[in-house]
Amino acid sequence: MTPFLAEFIGTMFIIVLGNGVVANVLLNKSKGNNGGWIVITFGWAVAVFAGVYSSASVSGAHLNPAVTIALAVLKRFDWANVPMYIAAQFAGAMTGSFLMWLAYKKHFDETTDADAKLAVFCTMPAITNSFFNLLTETVITAVFVLGVLFIAAPQNSLGALDALPVALLVLGIGLSLGGPTGYAINPARDLGPRIMHFILPLGVKRDSGWGYSWIPVVGPVLGGVVAAMVWKMMQ
Repeated sequence: MTPFLAEFIGTMFIIVLGNGVVANVLLNKSKGNNGGWIVITFGWAVAVFAGVYSSASVSGAHLNPAVTIALAVLKRFDWANVPMYIAAQFAGAMTGSFLMWLAYKKHFDETTDADAKLAVFCTMPAITNSFFNLLTETVITAVFVLGVLFIAAPQNSLGALDALPVALLVLGIGLSLGGPTGYAINPARDLGPRIMHFILPLGVKRDSGWGYSWIPVVGPVLGGVVAAMVWKMMQ
């Protein structure tokens, strides 16, 4: 595999499984309907494990523009390759959400709650406040990226099995800090599926939350840069 294909496939795994667990919990007549937040957070953790494990040996398993940019800031990744990695991540995220939609097409048809349909694809805040929503996404992404840097440090690294502690980190963030904004922590994870929500025929459908859409893009990028700066100061 090329790095582009690895980033594409890894991000696709994250989204088809991550958005898939949200669909299972939120959509009508699904066998997992009303499974709750813990089911969703565990599902996302497994999704991240699958994505990281499948791509780590080829691309380093960034799977997230915030991680790619943070590594470039740390001079551990070539800025010239940043656009290619981010393009692969967005393409993978959009493809993964499309595959999830195919799998749950009849359940989307049975669901009349337009907010629930949007939530399957992307995040929206529990309480809308642009400043605090942005702050939350910045903080939790900084925690995530800093945690990933510790996990991937040579003295700690397990190679491809770093997928397991990264997945556990995502699980912990979801359970502890995911309540305010739904813990996007990844611009491709949020904006790619949001675009698919806008494009796909979903029957009863609301707007795609474009007024909020910049926050899960800008916040994670800021958080990744903050984590990189903190990491630099600790070295």
